[in-house]
Amino acid sequence: MFGKIKEHLTYYLSTLALLNAALFSGWAMSQSELEEVVVTARKKTESLQDVPISVSALRESSLEEKGISVFEDYLLQLPSVTAGGAGPGTSTIYIRGLASTTPNLTTAGVAGLAPNVSFYLDEQPLAQPGRNLDVYAADMARIEVLAGPQGTLFGASSQAGVVRMITNKPVIGESSGNAEVETRFMPEGDTGAKIELVGNVPLGDSTAARVVVYRDRKGGYIDQVAGSIDVSGSARFRAAGTVRDNGLPVNSSRGGFQAGADLSGATLNKANAIVKEDANELTYQGFRASIAHEINENWDALATIAQQTVDADGVFFVDPKLGDLEIQRYTADVIEDEYDNMSLTLEGSIGDLEVVYAGAYTDRTTEQMVDYTDYLFVGQYLPYYICDYYVTYTTYAPGNVPTGTCGAPNLLVDSTTNLEVTSHEFRLNADISDTTSLTAGVFTSDTELTELNLFTYPGSVENDITYAANYALTDTSVTGSINNASPGWFSAGPYSEPVIFFNDIKRTDEQRGVFGELSFATSDTTELSIGARWYDIKVDFEGSANSSFFNGFGNPDTQQFGSNLSAQYAPGNPNGYPDKAKTDGVIGKLTYSWKPSEDSMYYVTWSEGFRPGLLNRPVGRTSPDGSYTVPPSVDSDEITNYEFGWKNVLQDGRLRFNGSVFMVDVSGLQSTIFDPSIVNLFFSDNAADAEIKGVEGDFIYFTEQGLILSGAFSFLDTEITKALVPTNDVIVGQELAFAPGFQGNISARKEWGLSGGNTGFWQAQFTMSDKSYSDIMGPNRAEQDSYNLVNIRGGISNDDWTAEMYVDNLTDERAEISNTFVFDRQRIAIIRPMTVGLRYKLKF
Repeated sequence: MFGKIKEHLTYYLSTLALLNAALFSGWAMSQSELEEVVVTARKKTESLQDVPISVSALRESSLEEKGISVFEDYLLQLPSVTAGGAGPGTSTIYIRGLASTTPNLTTAGVAGLAPNVSFYLDEQPLAQPGRNLDVYAADMARIEVLAGPQGTLFGASSQAGVVRMITNKPVIGESSGNAEVETRFMPEGDTGAKIELVGNVPLGDSTAARVVVYRDRKGGYIDQVAGSIDVSGSARFRAAGTVRDNGLPVNSSRGGFQAGADLSGATLNKANAIVKEDANELTYQGFRASIAHEINENWDALATIAQQTVDADGVFFVDPKLGDLEIQRYTADVIEDEYDNMSLTLEGSIGDLEVVYAGAYTDRTTEQMVDYTDYLFVGQYLPYYICDYYVTYTTYAPGNVPTGTCGAPNLLVDSTTNLEVTSHEFRLNADISDTTSLTAGVFTSDTELTELNLFTYPGSVENDITYAANYALTDTSVTGSINNASPGWFSAGPYSEPVIFFNDIKRTDEQRGVFGELSFATSDTTELSIGARWYDIKVDFEGSANSSFFNGFGNPDTQQFGSNLSAQYAPGNPNGYPDKAKTDGVIGKLTYSWKPSEDSMYYVTWSEGFRPGLLNRPVGRTSPDGSYTVPPSVDSDEITNYEFGWKNVLQDGRLRFNGSVFMVDVSGLQSTIFDPSIVNLFFSDNAADAEIKGVEGDFIYFTEQGLILSGAFSFLDTEITKALVPTNDVIVGQELAFAPGFQGNISARKEWGLSGGNTGFWQAQFTMSDKSYSDIMGPNRAEQDSYNLVNIRGGISNDDWTAEMYVDNLTDERAEISNTFVFDRQRIAIIRPMTVGLRYKLKF
């Protein structure tokens, strides 16, 4: 690891020197010392330099200067943070390389692992299985990233860290606002435009309102190109030993049932790809309105309502085997992701106690149409549904060879999800004495996620194939009464052809917690903090997953090929399965800090983290060799973190350098698995133990020549130390997923005085990342290339307005920020190509 650090550090410092030389100027800066950065990382207001936690903060000025508005933007500013996913509203955040996989859960969110990074909007947790909420960064005060386990204060989904978006609040007694417009174009894509309006209005002496309204259309840049495909590409006809695109051969248990079959006597209808240039257009639009009220001299209230809609066409990944920025899709991909959010925060004091109540409610609905044709490459049974009987059952075919017709293999999923989250937190901060302080509270959260996925095979109706009616297994008119099962969470069925499979499932997550952190000043320069959290979490499934089946010319279907989750996980079920996935216990945290001066701090931390378990849909399915059976539930994975950190202000207040060295032991790392040789549904298990070692840091430096230099870096060494599944798919010694050995960024900014009270500025940023991998499971593992990015911007500003021009991705790099190999075809999500833009902001 140390050789890797030396190599990258040399490159990093060389780049810093080049930026310094390239942007040097004789003009003097008006600001020569660092401003204090205030954070709420420990759920109380503190200076960043006084918090013995690894915290990175992007303030409002940094967000504006770097043009950060969406998830993809701020991801590149935070080297310890990576993400897996393939487009807006489908990404999962990772911190410090603690990741196992990011499967294609766009069509199975209920099966998703709980996130191990908690995502907060102000006081409200918004993380959810499979799909993080994609909040547009409009009128934000800052974005905080807390690295390492934060479970004592932030709960279950903060195993690896916390990302917090802190909004600007109404200012009482102030009338102000701003308007921002932006236009942009890509030489390799379509144009885009943005408008954002912010207003702060006093409503009397003790009340104020703040409203932000925005719309941002981001042009597409991925072309859908011509092509055709037929059923011969199915895994059913692929021989064991075939080397797949990720270099791994198909093992004997996963070889095709009809490998090497002669299909020359069958008619194979083709699906033709949809042709469209710049197909992946994306639009964010919404508003947020807040009212702040001073109830009396001791109590304040803040009420907020927000609404956002994300509309996207196409997909945000490419096929590396096609041309530049190209993909083939056989059904139109569309998504509309809408959420409504309401929150109430009360802050005040009762005697010497500072008291906070934070309550929130979120309602999110996602309507999505997904091209599922890639399933062809792993789906052994797909030909059964779209081909004549004699193609797949050659025993009865003339001459025992495949004959007849196969429909076109274009597949799609019509997906509807609804998420409701209610959370409440009550906490207090108290200075017990001159040397002792306490933060303590209680937290509850209830999540209900309902999902209906209709897996549709248009090719199944091209021939004279008939299927029996396909019902929700909880339709009591078919199955009879099963405990408290309801008749389908969305629809009782029957689902008409060509719907072949469906998921009709409700998932509930209930979380309860009691937490506290006690800090003792053991001397004038040292402090000991002890934290703990008791937690109790329950995850439940209801509903069913079922499929149509040909039963001999329309004979009644016995509904025996699906999973009735309501019965499967009912209390007292005959199989002895748990009725819920239950996770409870106590985790702790211990931090000792030393502050030898006002400008320096050093700390050591021991902390624990966890992620709750969950239930599996296809419980009991076994691998072909019988060595593995899908378990009914997945246990919590747990980590222990050991960390040494430092925070220093040097050079007479012109240099801030913070960082940490850490080691993390991971036990029972959860992973979502897709293995059609076992079952054609995603399932999860505790797949591996692992170890993570790393160094991370960030700095900002005001040079004597008036240049602002800033940057951040992360070195990671991750390793799987033990495989916990017997399928030989997890290899001891390999790296974890989405864990680049090095990530870093360096930026330089220069400001100088102009006539008329104006200020000119110029800024450049260089971002780099090592290669990484998409999965710890061998069959789904693909390499993600390293990349280097350059962004530049410059303009003029004063107290009333800012005008700037920028070029993002100056070198037009195809930076791979995520990828997947779940369906035996690599699909790579890349950063936007070179983008040139103009931005104007007016303050009033």
